[in-house]
Amino acid sequence: MRITRTGGGRSRRAAALTTSVLTASALLLTACSSDSDDSDASDSDGKITLKVADYGQFGYKEAGLFEKYQQLHPNIEVKEETTANEQDYYPKLLQQLNSGSGLGDVVGVEIARIKEVVDTQAGKFTDLKGAIDTSQWVEWKAKQATTKDGQVIGAGTDIGPMSLCYRRDLFEKAGLPTDREEVAKAVAGGWEDYIKLGEKYQAKAPEGTYFMDSASAMFNGVVSSSESQYYDADGKAIYKDSPAVQKGWNLAAQAADKKLTQGLPQFQDPWKAALRKGSVATVVCPAWMALQIQNYSGDDFAGKWDISRAPGATAANWGGSFLTVPKSGKHVKEATELVKWLTAPEQQAAVFKAVGIFPSNKGAYDLPEVKDGKLAYFNNAPVGQIYAEEAKTIPVAVLGPKDGVIKDTISREINNMEQRGTKPDKAWDAATEAIDKAIG
Repeated sequence: MRITRTGGGRSRRAAALTTSVLTASALLLTACSSDSDDSDASDSDGKITLKVADYGQFGYKEAGLFEKYQQLHPNIEVKEETTANEQDYYPKLLQQLNSGSGLGDVVGVEIARIKEVVDTQAGKFTDLKGAIDTSQWVEWKAKQATTKDGQVIGAGTDIGPMSLCYRRDLFEKAGLPTDREEVAKAVAGGWEDYIKLGEKYQAKAPEGTYFMDSASAMFNGVVSSSESQYYDADGKAIYKDSPAVQKGWNLAAQAADKKLTQGLPQFQDPWKAALRKGSVATVVCPAWMALQIQNYSGDDFAGKWDISRAPGATAANWGGSFLTVPKSGKHVKEATELVKWLTAPEQQAAVFKAVGIFPSNKGAYDLPEVKDGKLAYFNNAPVGQIYAEEAKTIPVAVLGPKDGVIKDTISREINNMEQRGTKPDKAWDAATEAIDKAIG
């Protein structure tokens, strides 16, 4: 993810990973974008410049990968141009695709956008099927970037397997289990068990604390753990009748009604302040989220957080991006080779070590940077093993072109239930009315 959030729910994070222990670093990002289009130029000495256009934090610079690639390929210089906010980045990318100018040689695409790009822009991207081995990825990741006729227009960078981050000290004060395996057992039956655990917590909750930060985050966890979400396989919006959406909505309404949630939209200032204050006991935690919690909670809560498996037998995926190669570039061959290298197991493992972004390439899971990866801040939670196990149970979800719009609109109405006391029926009507206007 990237410090900012898109419809796919992905926020980028910042951290440093040793071979066995993940610790925080001050990598919260700043924008460094430029409108200049010099990516197709070659220097007078014949060196090729490849522009990588992305958003947030992909971790390549922090892992030293661009520098390493240039050492391996002395005739190539890699220039990264980053937009901090993906919601600013994507409209600009569409404009560049439509005009045919200003594109990078390598272009990042967020998971919330990949379906729309595959359906409407695939002809403008290089088919990577012959260059990369898609069998290396988790199955559903490859399908997300594959067109109906079998072209693969994007190479998977990372995924966001879901876990549960929780405060051991607050659980202990509320009389709940603190061991991560015991916590996993307590929610093994699914998100309904998560609500039940929240009721037990709230009955003896330390003053001023809440079981969860946001019911909308739980809603996303429920929906994201289902194969059928907002659209069907034919591209029809089915969110009104989707069992996963209905289940997630009903559980969110319960959480709001039972006052289990502090009702804080994630990544906004009140949410960050709550983490600093220590008023939140659990956060639905895709792989990248732990490092957000670490950054905003600060040193006072080091070792008090822990990580357990997500509720239920089926994990959720929240987040992930792709690297694509526009056909319009003058260095398509070289750009394709760079994408192949950046998404290989060794490089994805290096990114995980540097910034905690979990690999989509299964070959990275057995490498020590991932297999032995632990988060010291989270009581040395073996996150490499936890996320790898969760990744195995994530379903092959059906994506739609406006998943992000639907999810964000529903999340806003869930927040209204939490903060304003809006009745569930009224909130649902408002959400569906706004969604129908937005998606047509």
